[in-house]
Amino acid sequence: MKARMAGGLAAAALLAAGCGGGQTKTRTVQSTTTKVEVLQQAGEREGGFDPRGIYERESPGVVTVIATGLSAPGNSDAAGLGSGFVISGDGEIATNAHVVTSGEGAGIRKASSVFVRFADGNQVPAEVKGFDPFADVALLKIDTKGLTLRPLPLGSTKDLHVGAPVAAIGSPFAEDQSLSVGVISGLDRSIESLTGFATTGAIQTDAAINHGNSGGPLLDGRGRVLGINAQIQTSTGDGSGVGFAVPADVVRRSLAQLRRDGRAHYAYLGVSHVAVYPQLAQRFDLPVDAGAWVQDVTVDGPAARAHLHEGDEQVRFQDRAYRVGGDVITAVQGKTVRDENDLANVLLDHKPGDVVVLDVRRSDKRLRVRVKLGERPLDSPRRG
Repeated sequence: MKARMAGGLAAAALLAAGCGGGQTKTRTVQSTTTKVEVLQQAGEREGGFDPRGIYERESPGVVTVIATGLSAPGNSDAAGLGSGFVISGDGEIATNAHVVTSGEGAGIRKASSVFVRFADGNQVPAEVKGFDPFADVALLKIDTKGLTLRPLPLGSTKDLHVGAPVAAIGSPFAEDQSLSVGVISGLDRSIESLTGFATTGAIQTDAAINHGNSGGPLLDGRGRVLGINAQIQTSTGDGSGVGFAVPADVVRRSLAQLRRDGRAHYAYLGVSHVAVYPQLAQRFDLPVDAGAWVQDVTVDGPAARAHLHEGDEQVRFQDRAYRVGGDVITAVQGKTVRDENDLANVLLDHKPGDVVVLDVRRSDKRLRVRVKLGERPLDSPRRG
């Protein structure tokens, strides 16, 4: 099985790799040239999840994103198609970075031209204001003259639970304004990004996600955007019931930076690690049964300059090999590190240049290590 971005890229054709009883409740703000329909906050309809109502309310704010001048193997002028959604009355549109770029790491390049197609048939050029390859988020801007915009509200992922119903709207296989429904089937997943670093906190869903859905919204019963649909897990190239969305809280953070700087900055520690669990701790006589066990330290990185220890001798246990002898990080600035993604998630609260204190266990010693965080590079760094 492998993860695939759910956007489309092709040389000759564009291939797309609460609700109230179905009534749309909006407040219209009219300027001389642009109409903005502001969705009123609504709860789920009595009787539960209402896909029809969600579609009628939210789909006018979902767009098809067409990118040209992308680089593909054997073709420097390929085209791609994905989805996106309006996020402000000023003409801002959110989508996936991989919808409007090609390449990975330091080789990422923007499309030469991007167009946005609305549900009412309008199609206009868009400017890529910035993209975040670590979170797979891009911010587009359009001229709003003569358009009717319906911005979709960003929700939060803090109180989500597995089993909650969701809806995805987008342009799978270039079929604009398509709806699929399902449930949240997993939380806090780690998915591939356009760099050597994973995107953490992703939402897993069984709502149908296919080529062309990339960049479209994953919505809750109240019509709030829970995430941007980004990837599918597949062995055939088609959707197979396991899709992933970049969570709204990550999207919000990324968009704020893209508005301000045109790019996103991430704090960087410079280690690879595995999560400690009780049986692992017992096998290798680790001093704690939870934490981030350092396996590798990046040469000349922040952790190396703070003299964190990496593992050396490689020993196999259960289903994988481990480098034994590294430090175990148990907290960052007092925030406990226990699970696989905790270290990465805690670092999201910091920016490059911040000095943080790590609680570290080294054999039987308890250490507090000060580290000045760096900026995350686009490509995977060299390990020691």
